[in-house]
Amino acid sequence: MHNVAASAYGATARLRPARQQEADIFRDAARTLTTARNGRAIEQIRALADNRRIWISVIDLMRDPANALPEELRASIISLGMAVQRETEAEAPDFEFLISVNRNMAAGLDGRP
Repeated sequence: MHNVAASAYGATARLRPARQQEADIFRDAARTLTTARNGRAIEQIRALADNRRIWISVIDLMRDPANALPEELRASIISLGMAVQRETEAEAPDFEFLISVNRNMAAGLDGRP
């Protein structure tokens, strides 16, 4: 049963535009952070670690010379990613800031202001 579900998910994911899939990643991260912000410490640590991995990937993608996005936009996203990293690693991270950034990234990828 698991293989059937995985195959169905894979087929569905291929039909969705990459931007939509990327927006979903940021939405999921925002949702996880929202749940974790008032949760147990281990939930917060996991949510922050997941968010950190997402943003490390984003920064790496923006630094890739083969990235087709305009250089100014890539630089802005790197700057935002660095701010997210600093906040994620803070002693008392501002979950509202992190949630807001992820929601705004999702909205931007969806083409919403």
